Amino acid sequence: MDALIPVVHTSNPVQDLSIEQLKKIYMGKIKNWKEVGGPNKPIAVVSRDTSSGTYETWEEKILHKERVDKRALVVASNGAMVQTVAKNENAIGYIGLGYMNDSVKPIKVEGIEGNKANALNGTYPVSRYLYMFTRGWPTGEPLNFINFVLSDDGQKIVGEAGFVPLR
Repeated sequence: MDALIPVVHTSNPVQDLSIEQLKKIYMGKIKNWKEVGGPNKPIAVVSRDTSSGTYETWEEKILHKERVDKRALVVASNGAMVQTVAKNENAIGYIGLGYMNDSVKPIKVEGIEGNKANALNGTYPVSRYLYMFTRGWPTGEPLNFINFVLSDDGQKIVGEAGFVPLR
């Protein structure tokens, strides 16, 4: 399991955004931070490439199948998103929980902090399940791997990697 966290520059005073505000920011309808309680500065929207699973979840849960404004800067990875937002005081982006660090500031969504507990209990609105796929019903090594990932030791590694353990 994972949670997608909206992030801004550490100097940005904005603490919380609604899903509707995030949608309007990403569609280019809200263009200035002052419209959401921030400074009178233009918002620099940063998004992921449309082939990204992170983008697909953001599109589903925030944009409700609308498209990101064509003026948005598109980056190829969560790491690039963190670096881009950390360098631009007007930027907003979104990353998987495991990429969260002190170089960017997390924004609450609908007043709810994006963290492991809130993703697992279902209260955080931008969380997602992650899946493993096999060709046919798994047997042999694929089954052994899946069983390991779901074991206590495997779930410990999942948590250490920044994802949300299922238990």
